[in-house]
Amino acid sequence: MGYAPRALATMAGFAEREAVVDGRRRFTYGGLHRRILGVAGSLWQHGVRPGQTVGVLALNPAESLFLQFAVHLLGCRSAWVAPSAPPAFRHDFLRLAAIDAFVYDAHRVPELGAELADASPARVVFRFGPADRDVELAGECWPETLPFDPAQTARPVGSLFQTGGTTGTPKLVHHGPAYFEALYRMSVQYGRSGAPRLRHLLHSGTWHASAQVAAYMTLLSGGTLHLQEGLEIGAFLHTIEAERINSTLVMPGQLYALLDDPRMAGADLGSLQTLSVSGAPVAPTRLAEAVRRLGPIIRVVYGMSECPMISAATGARVDPARPDLLASCGSAYGDVRMQIRDPAGTVLPPGAVGDIWVSGSLMMSEYFGAPDLTGEALVDGWLRTGDIGRLDDKGRLYIVDRAKDMIITGTGAVNVYSRMVEDVLLSHPDVRAAAVVGVPDEAVGEAVHAFVVAAAGTGLSADQVRAHALTQLSSIWAPKVVHFLDALPLTGSGKVDKKRLRAAAAPPSAAPVSPAPVDPAAMGPVG
Repeated sequence: MGYAPRALATMAGFAEREAVVDGRRRFTYGGLHRRILGVAGSLWQHGVRPGQTVGVLALNPAESLFLQFAVHLLGCRSAWVAPSAPPAFRHDFLRLAAIDAFVYDAHRVPELGAELADASPARVVFRFGPADRDVELAGECWPETLPFDPAQTARPVGSLFQTGGTTGTPKLVHHGPAYFEALYRMSVQYGRSGAPRLRHLLHSGTWHASAQVAAYMTLLSGGTLHLQEGLEIGAFLHTIEAERINSTLVMPGQLYALLDDPRMAGADLGSLQTLSVSGAPVAPTRLAEAVRRLGPIIRVVYGMSECPMISAATGARVDPARPDLLASCGSAYGDVRMQIRDPAGTVLPPGAVGDIWVSGSLMMSEYFGAPDLTGEALVDGWLRTGDIGRLDDKGRLYIVDRAKDMIITGTGAVNVYSRMVEDVLLSHPDVRAAAVVGVPDEAVGEAVHAFVVAAAGTGLSADQVRAHALTQLSSIWAPKVVHFLDALPLTGSGKVDKKRLRAAAAPPSAAPVSPAPVDPAAMGPVG
């Protein structure tokens, strides 16, 4: 059989412990176990059968967790729609996933759920919440025994996740049986390791692969998973204090917002043992600030939908006294292997910059329905991440840029890495957030444009930003134009939305500086 029956048996062993807290609703492991069986039974009673695909549209309710385990117990595949994706992406996702049934959260996304239900190829539609024409999947009258034998219905299970789409049209990442078996083993091993029981606060949507990793690690190790929808700083800090949360994860932009919020000064975060930061590179100056203020609880994590856990730098290894290490996202996680390769696929030595390739158990099996894309990304058991980086002689990974975020500029076609420019801008004491993109330019091919969020009341000017950049960068790397924004736009998964920034025309707050002369000899950062 697959992992799901064993996962339920593991949960049953924690029957009286608290498993999930969703607002005012609190579920023990016994209650979680019963609800998973009930959802699986309800799906079966309404015609869902092993080998089929169940599409899901939900934000972060407890029901989404019941459903994920129930679908796998039934021998089916789940397909998680990103609610924040453009409409065409959502419809394409359901079409390409070839769903047989569709489930949506009628409490939180009723209009969007009904729209997708009408347009989807699903033969049966379920709802979390009161139902009219559809089948309710979130009542208390679920059957508590299965109308099928999991041993007889077992099939290779999996889940489809939509990529963030930050660099192009989202793809369908397929995590298959091997992925979930590995995730099950890792979670159970953590629970048996003697490590503190997790009290994890999850505020990102369960439609994202990394959020489900956190859920599995918590629930299959006997911990308690606290659910919130989005990071609202007041509620976030209150929950950490009131529930003695010891683990959570934030995006870099969310970390910066926390550090800048005056409520942090009076917050009791003494229970936190791990504050993971993931989803995008972290500015070294802001990371150093976080470690100084919060201590060695900061953990930098590198991962992606295709492989949610690649590397991590934990605790004291994130050392503000070692500025040379602050740009690192740590060493390989678990059984992951990492290599830096040139465009021809040749492995490069430590210190060389190139394409990041990884291999490990928590890696996708394919881009579903896209064999050509799969063949480009997966080569001989290795995943081409699409990121550019380097490894030092201790095996620590440094992300230089996304390959598609690299800016090619100047008469000498210089490669400018946006991440490095952003780190320099963020080292200015009056810059709270920054993003750098390449914009078409007749003179230099692509011009370096910076979008900056300045600290309130500082009166920071574009000329000052550029002057600061020139203290550490050559003129070709320094921003040609600086735009000031109140906040950087984010994707639904919390990453800076560089597609929107590239597409933006000069906004009213734009403060361009005079174009600097391009120095063809200036081939990279200096100083």
